[in-house]
Amino acid sequence: MKPKVKITVGLVALFSVILYLSFVADTFPIGNYKTWRQYAGGPDQSKYFDGNQINKSNVSKLEVAFVYPTVDSLPNFFSPIVVDTVMYVMAKNSSIVAIGATSGKEIWIHANLQGLTRRGINYWESKDRTDRRLIFTLNNTLQAIDAQTGKTITSFGTNGYTDMREGLGREVTSIRRMQSMMPGVIYDDLIVMGNAPGEGYFSPPGYVRAYSVITGKLEWTFHTVPRPGEFGYETWPKDAYKYVGGANVWGEISIDAKRGIAYLPLGSPTFDFYGGDRLGANLFGNCLVAVDARTGKRLWHYQTVHHDIWDVDLTSAPQLITVKRKGKTIDAVAVATKNGMVFVLDRVTGEPVFPIEEKPFPASTMPGEQAWPTQPIPSLPQFVRNQLTKENLNPYLSDAEKATWGKRIDAAKSGLYVPLSDQYETFTVPGALGGANFGNSASDPSKGMFYVITQEHPSIYKLERIKPPVELMSADDVDRAKALYTSSCQGCHGEDMRGVGIAPSLVNAGQRVSFDDFKTVLSVGKGQMPGFAHIDEQRVAAIYRYLGGSTGGRGGPALAGGRRGAGPVMPAGPVVASGGATVAADTKVALPMADYPDGVAHPKDRYTTDYGTNWPNLLNPVWSRVVAYDLNKGIIKWESPVGEDLLSMEKGLKVGTPAGSLRKGMIVTSSGILFATAKGGKLYALDSQTGKQLWETTLSYESNAQPTMYEANGRQYLVVNATANFSRDTFNHSKKPGALPRGYVVYALPSTKKK
Repeated sequence: MKPKVKITVGLVALFSVILYLSFVADTFPIGNYKTWRQYAGGPDQSKYFDGNQINKSNVSKLEVAFVYPTVDSLPNFFSPIVVDTVMYVMAKNSSIVAIGATSGKEIWIHANLQGLTRRGINYWESKDRTDRRLIFTLNNTLQAIDAQTGKTITSFGTNGYTDMREGLGREVTSIRRMQSMMPGVIYDDLIVMGNAPGEGYFSPPGYVRAYSVITGKLEWTFHTVPRPGEFGYETWPKDAYKYVGGANVWGEISIDAKRGIAYLPLGSPTFDFYGGDRLGANLFGNCLVAVDARTGKRLWHYQTVHHDIWDVDLTSAPQLITVKRKGKTIDAVAVATKNGMVFVLDRVTGEPVFPIEEKPFPASTMPGEQAWPTQPIPSLPQFVRNQLTKENLNPYLSDAEKATWGKRIDAAKSGLYVPLSDQYETFTVPGALGGANFGNSASDPSKGMFYVITQEHPSIYKLERIKPPVELMSADDVDRAKALYTSSCQGCHGEDMRGVGIAPSLVNAGQRVSFDDFKTVLSVGKGQMPGFAHIDEQRVAAIYRYLGGSTGGRGGPALAGGRRGAGPVMPAGPVVASGGATVAADTKVALPMADYPDGVAHPKDRYTTDYGTNWPNLLNPVWSRVVAYDLNKGIIKWESPVGEDLLSMEKGLKVGTPAGSLRKGMIVTSSGILFATAKGGKLYALDSQTGKQLWETTLSYESNAQPTMYEANGRQYLVVNATANFSRDTFNHSKKPGALPRGYVVYALPSTKKK
């Protein structure tokens, strides 16, 4: 199979590039790095802060200035933002709380925002600063509250909200999961949003959209699974847009605000590990796509994995950096992948800054699958290993464990882009977790320095055919259902269940209609269909399963703005509002899409596997590092191990040997410091030029959020969200004497003011 389209820069983009180049003559800085008003600092997601008060000579003197306790016992992953002297955090049972950035004193609380996007919110202000807003997603809606008062802005959207399930090309009331865990990014008066619709078969598509921060109106949509007539449509089966989901941005979107370009790191199409129903290169899955941030028009794209069947999402923030190569100064964008590669492209044209070679890889042996024959491999050194062997097996496993895993490794296959199989296990390194995940990249934008926090944890996969409900029925149930269908249904709906005349098709009807609705229709009838009240419950259940349904455990969806469980609880403090906008109840609820649309060609069988991560770390250490690339030279300049692992320490691993640091965060400062969080509640300060450790501390709780840095009243602060629970393979530092409360820990240099 050969590519039907060029996978790098599209020809259509050349006209847009010419327009951009006409007014972009020189390189220029792309952000204000003295504030932290957005997740990761600013729209470019560099995690860079311009401040010299905390420097290499005094960083070891950092102390806790104050802690804002979260009060509730639930961990969260929220990254604070700071505007002037106000910090916005998530605390107190999913409330947004405004606190003093120098004191931690509560200013206002908007309580009970159950379903709030977990990792952050967005701030926007008008040019005259009279209108200041916090924009966030809540239970699949986009909402806004007044940043000064904390109250819902009811003029936003419809009565205060915009339903983000709309516009995805699927029935709104069938969409259960859509909103991203990430906050999106502000550009001018727009908010650009990714989503997380799920990664199973028939999940909704991951279209990237922009909304007005003033009206809540949808302004543009970028179809990540192209529709007929759109660029890239021919890289899919002709009807793929009707049933393929995913291909979404669930990580960090970066924006070059001065050029008005948004860089979208897109993930895998559904299903992650089997693509027999989406043969082709599958644009724009696994692509870095540059779009006009004002219109959503594609400028260029580069696909880092063709026809992904390994779940190699792009999710860490594309870093917008300036590099000097061969006498030229190039504004570039660098992105790290889950399987340990770094792609560096010209920010305006999309052309590779360093060579990238299409290399051949093995074909798939799965029925109906066609792995892409080549994959792009960049020339920059990789930052993780790509194979598990008996030679690099973890030496701290017991002898019995080593023997067991050695046998499994002998019977399995391992290596880069080895296709999955239902006949043997595949050991993929790194696995579903990465590599690089969101929060794991940062940069010094003007110096060409690119930083990655690595994670090395293999996944073990083995595909399994999905059995339709009818195969899970007993022989008696099948006979009973067939007899009932023949006697009561076949006359109208046909022997093949596809309908006759006005009678509709019943093919997989059990996956399109809830069991309760099915029982009602069968009992009382509908339209010209008579009721069959005499049929007992057992036979009703049997025919429902025969039609593809499942009678067990399928509950209705939560409403778009609804909450389950106990009613709202008002926390102590200055509560100004509760619950966000009042969302209208859905008048109709539909089951999620569960099968291919009628008339669409598709494989006979579907296959699945889990993420294969429920194992101890099978590789020998080191498992996690901060890796610094000098992209002026195209080299790894330094590596510094980070994190801790209790289980391996108990088996003889030296205390302090680094462990995994999945979804942690960094801050790079103009004073030459890189702050990094790591597994085990670790917080490090490293020399950003050499990797030398300058300072280390251990938090009383784990941190799984992006840190924040800001200046207020002439003092520089570092904030770390330390609210997460420690895992079983780390020490529980919250039990130590003098442990700090669960909350947001704010560090600063000792105050020079007299007490």
